[in-house]
Amino acid sequence: MRARVPASAANLGPGFDVLGLALNRYVEVEVEPADELVVDSVGQGADWPDHRSHLAARVVMAVTGTDAWSITVRSEIPLSRGLGSSASLALAAAAAAGAEDPLSVAVDFDGHLDNASAAWAGGLVSAVRLDGRIEVTSWALDDDLAFVAVIPDRHLATAEAREVLPVSIPLADATFNVGRCALLLAGLADPDRLVATATDDRFHQGFRTALFPEAPALLAALVEGGALASCWSGAGPTLLGICRSTAAYEVAEAATSAMAGLGVAGDAVVLRADRSGLEIDPPEPLAV
Repeated sequence: MRARVPASAANLGPGFDVLGLALNRYVEVEVEPADELVVDSVGQGADWPDHRSHLAARVVMAVTGTDAWSITVRSEIPLSRGLGSSASLALAAAAAAGAEDPLSVAVDFDGHLDNASAAWAGGLVSAVRLDGRIEVTSWALDDDLAFVAVIPDRHLATAEAREVLPVSIPLADATFNVGRCALLLAGLADPDRLVATATDDRFHQGFRTALFPEAPALLAALVEGGALASCWSGAGPTLLGICRSTAAYEVAEAATSAMAGLGVAGDAVVLRADRSGLEIDPPEPLAV
């Protein structure tokens, strides 16, 4: 069986650990019977050294109870960059292995409820746990929006990014984020209502700047270049500019110029929302 899953951006500023957005880069996992475990990776993550420790292999073995599989992984999603690579891989592997509830399997392995839910459902979602189950809600997302991803040539592990966060948040900061989250959801549904301050946040982005000091300047450059708003993508270091489709390539050029001026190696790429989410047995294998 073969399963394909999109990348995702989580948090989107104020929606910490709740909001997720599926984006049109993909990972695909194909699982076939074999005499022994073999993992063949192509594209991003192709240099993973050990078959048995590969996330796809661990998920497939857990779902099926055996290691007699040939697993092929094809991925366009950069690793440890804030684009949900591990959540998408776990979800694709669980689905390709025939899991009844691949979303729950992915969350159990990866822990990123927001990323996995966006990758599973597609589009813009919120995700919470209710009475032991995962509740995923889809939100309106205007078709005219595009997303400029600033992807630095550096890794940032989620565990490291969590270590810099405070253990408690003042009431005023919690209220601030709730209000900005409401602004953001309204603006993503109707770009005429999207203001740059909708992605402001007091839970995580400011604290994580210590791990990526150039981030504030790049976020500002995205807005100055024509983005309606900008934010970290998940735990970073990828940053996201939310813009109208007609402005997307100008915004990407502005981001590329800003990266060069700051000495930040990497790429600024234009992405669109993925609306399909998890696809099982798509017609053609992913070309990477």
